[in-house]
Amino acid sequence: MLQNMSDPSSIGPAMAVALLTTFYGAVLANIIFLPIAGKLKTRSKTELLQKTIIVEGMGSILSGENPRVMEQKLHAFIAPKLRESVFNK
Repeated sequence: MLQNMSDPSSIGPAMAVALLTTFYGAVLANIIFLPIAGKLKTRSKTELLQKTIIVEGMGSILSGENPRVMEQKLHAFIAPKLRESVFNK
């Protein structure tokens, strides 16, 4: 765009293209990519929690811990609202 400064009639179309691509970028970011990022963040947290529980459970099994004590320890990882729905299936 700066190369065409000598020709004022070409500045308008170049500015229009620049503004249009900026608008498209903002729309794509807010409508498509931010929701995808939110879902990925949620799934990542869930996966990390699951793997942490698995590692703790395996460690408890290897150390020969009482199953009731192990159950209480693993319950601590899950939010109180979700404990009933997870373990009463």
